[in-house]
Amino acid sequence: MIMRLLDEARAAKDASRKLAAASISVRNGALAAIADSLSADSESIFAANRLDLADASSLPEPLVKRLRYDEHKLRESIDELRALAALPDPLGRTLESTLLAEGLELYRVSCPLGVIGMIFESRPDALVQIAALCLKTGNAVMLKGGSEARRTNRALFDALIRAVPEPGGWCALLESRQDVNAMLGLDEYIDLLIPRGGGGFVKYIMDNTRIPVMGHAEGLCHVYVDKDADPDMAARVVRDSKMQYPAVCNAAETLLVHEAAAKSVLPAIRAALPDCEFRDDGWDTEYLDRIISVRIVPSLDEAIAHINKYGSGHTDAIVTPSAQAAARFMNEVDGADVFWNASTRFSDGYRFGLGAEVGVSTGKLHARGPVGMEGLTTYKYKLIGRGDTVGAFADGSRKFIHEPLNRDCPL
Repeated sequence: MIMRLLDEARAAKDASRKLAAASISVRNGALAAIADSLSADSESIFAANRLDLADASSLPEPLVKRLRYDEHKLRESIDELRALAALPDPLGRTLESTLLAEGLELYRVSCPLGVIGMIFESRPDALVQIAALCLKTGNAVMLKGGSEARRTNRALFDALIRAVPEPGGWCALLESRQDVNAMLGLDEYIDLLIPRGGGGFVKYIMDNTRIPVMGHAEGLCHVYVDKDADPDMAARVVRDSKMQYPAVCNAAETLLVHEAAAKSVLPAIRAALPDCEFRDDGWDTEYLDRIISVRIVPSLDEAIAHINKYGSGHTDAIVTPSAQAAARFMNEVDGADVFWNASTRFSDGYRFGLGAEVGVSTGKLHARGPVGMEGLTTYKYKLIGRGDTVGAFADGSRKFIHEPLNRDCPL
């Protein structure tokens, strides 16, 4: 097993260099080919998913819902592939250009990360999103899905590889539980790990590898309804945040209501969520179900303090007519996504116009919030000279200018 995984990692590293050099037309063509392949293989994919669902009947309902891959999910996957192909090339972009001295030009240019290791649970549609984003950004990818989606993941992976057979090794599917621990030791080949799952699972990944890890442990999202909020708007935003899809990380888990608004707002919210259980505890609980914790707070200050204490830094929203209150909330809540009068469910790479996402990062380095194309790229400095030497600057015969060039790198 270890040798097989090493071979796949080496192949991925080699493929990543070829993808980095591939033109945008080649990469976009690969995305279109995958969309066509998924459509052509839809019946076999649905059949595989039905078998996975049958085996998962004893799992909690939120996990079963995440596992389902049907016509709706297929359409979403294809739409995301088409949208991603329509976006500009994320590679080779000049991010900054500086004239260091006469004839000495420095450019900061976007480039791929290399090999992405992705470990995810339950959601087979994530496999398509991740592979597509990696193709667009010139990265190879090693995928490890959950055992509950084993057949669906294999059917989707087979469709991907038939559509894009070259470069060989650009996408690998790991299927055994042992592969996860072996993957954590591949720091020579994998440049970034992105785990998607529960808090304990993500922490285990972070604690047991030298590979950089990007992700979030929990999606403990809040909606705060301020004192002068419109009850109908509050009910609409809270219902969508909690009930549009309760089993995902950007669904609201806690509702905070200003005490001055409680009498007018809470009845409207309860009426809008008749199929949801309301609790007065569980501030640190990610339910991923039709359950929401509710707390009455005396002030905006208390709401912000509560979120910063119990929140996971994922997505938090305020409902208020006051731009001043919204500004305070959005500036003082320590989170990757902060919204004014909008559902927390908008925290999504596709909805943000990123084409798709590999996950949400609540960290503060490299990428934050929904991670799309930009989060899967880094940059390199390209220096173009004419036989320049540092000695000439050291002895004073030449001087640095450090002026902006405002032009794209020619190479």
